[in-house]
Amino acid sequence: MKLSRPVSWFLLVFGVWSWIIWVTFVKNLWKDGSGLAFNDAGDPTAYFWVHLTLAVVSFVLGTVVGGIGFRGLRALRQTS
Repeated sequence: MKLSRPVSWFLLVFGVWSWIIWVTFVKNLWKDGSGLAFNDAGDPTAYFWVHLTLAVVSFVLGTVVGGIGFRGLRALRQTS
């Protein structure tokens, strides 16, 4: 299957965007002062673990989607 140049760029940008958004989210989650992510003893709460899991899954999916876009662009460049 061959991807078009716009689709390849979209996938690559989506992957990069996903990393930017979720890295920022994890930083904010780690510094959470509201008591949602960590209890009074400093232990992670269920809220923390659920959102960390969402971030890790999003990192993986963003990497895969961005990689597909990158490979699509590289394939287009080699055929030109």
